[in-house]
Parts: sequence; C-alpha cells; structure tokens
Amino acid sequence: MIIAATSDIHSPIHYQEFVKSLEEMKVSPDLFLLAGDMIHIGEIEEYKKISDSLSQKISCPIVACFGNTEFQELREKIRKISPKIKFLDDESILLNIKGMQIGIVGSTGSLDVPTSWQRRNIPNIRRIYVERSRTIDKLLARLISADFRILLTHYSPTYKTLEGENPLFYGSLGSLMLEKVLITRKPNLAIHGHAHKGIRLAWVDRVPVFNVAFPANKRIVVIDTEKDLKPGISRFIT
Repeated sequence: MIIAATSDIHSPIHYQEFVKSLEEMKVSPDLFLLAGDMIHIGEIEEYKKISDSLSQKISCPIVACFGNTEFQELREKIRKISPKIKFLDDESILLNIKGMQIGIVGSTGSLDVPTSWQRRNIPNIRRIYVERSRTIDKLLARLISADFRILLTHYSPTYKTLEGENPLFYGSLGSLMLEKVLITRKPNLAIHGHAHKGIRLAWVDRVPVFNVAFPANKRIVVIDTEKDLKPGISRFIT
C-alpha cells in the first residue's frame, strides 16, 4: 500500500509549494492523509483550495484530522466545503483498500504542556488532553481486528520526532501520554504534523512515527508500507 501524507501547509503560506509537490508525485497513492493545519489561522476558504487541488490529482480516499489552526468552531464548516475529505475528530474509520481492512484513528492529539493561549482560552484543557489520550487508546483497541492500523494526529504522539525543535517546548509540541498508547496498542503506523523543525521518522518500540509537516519535509511524504516500515529504515520514496 502506498500512503501519501502531509500537514502544516498553512494555506495560503505554503499552498503553491504544496500544489507543486502534488504535481511532482511519481506514484499514485492508495490513501492520502492530512495531519492538520492545512490552512492559516481560521481561513477556512483556503481548505476548499486544498480540497479542489487534491480532487484534481488524487482518486484514492483522503482522510484528515484537524490541527490547532482549524478552530473547533470552524470544523463543521470545513467539513461542508471539503466533502471529498473524511475528517476524523477523535473518531475512527475502517476502509477497504486493496483487499485489506485499514483502520484509522484521527485526532488533533494531546499535549503534555498546553500552550499559554490554550490555558487562557480553553477551560480544563489539561483534563481534555488526558481524556483525549484515553479516547485514542480505546479507539485503537477497538480496531484490533483491522489488517493495518494507523494513528493520525496533528500533535506528535512522541518526543522522538521533535529533535531539532527546542527541547524546552517538547511538551507543547507532543505527548508522552500518547507515546504510552503507541507502546500499548502498537498501531502499524503513526502520522503527525505540527513539528516544523522536527525529524522525519522515529521509532517508538516497533511503531514507525512519521512527522509529515510540510515545512520539515519540503514535500508531500510518500510511504510504501511494503518497504518503508521495517525497523532501521529511515527513507521515504518520492
């Protein structure tokens, strides 16, 4: 199975580079994943541009989670203007791809240290992140019979892919709570964004974790699950 994934386009900021990367893709993916922050803060009409560009090039299922720039109160509108994209907001989905049952859990994810803005503006944000981690754990557990399981989040589910970022802010970029979930539930693959300066791939136990943030990769990430998910492999195909 070929998976294409990206995030943090912050359209219109990286929109042209995103379109160029889309046009230069040398493979036809079986699944396309969007790991949040596809638009600049609150600019929901940019999501229609993203959706239209994908529709012109991509025929496979497109699944997305929301990032922190896709505010909670705007998410229903984003769903409506991007009907070809399946959004997962602390939800799961089963897809039949190439004769396999592919289970995907999608969520914005959790932070160990909420940002100062979140602490000021979102009541009980620490409790929300703890409860969300538990929800993700339960959703992955329910997909145990799937042939292939993917965790798709915006925030990093580990600190290991945050190398290159300031270590003082790891807790505001990712979550060790979710790293424990990866170790316990062992999905076949974890995909995240948000870490603009992070590294591209790290392993948590036997789980490959890909940081697909566009600013970190400068292109759409393409993963061949037959070749690129073996421990010790750190390459992507383009």
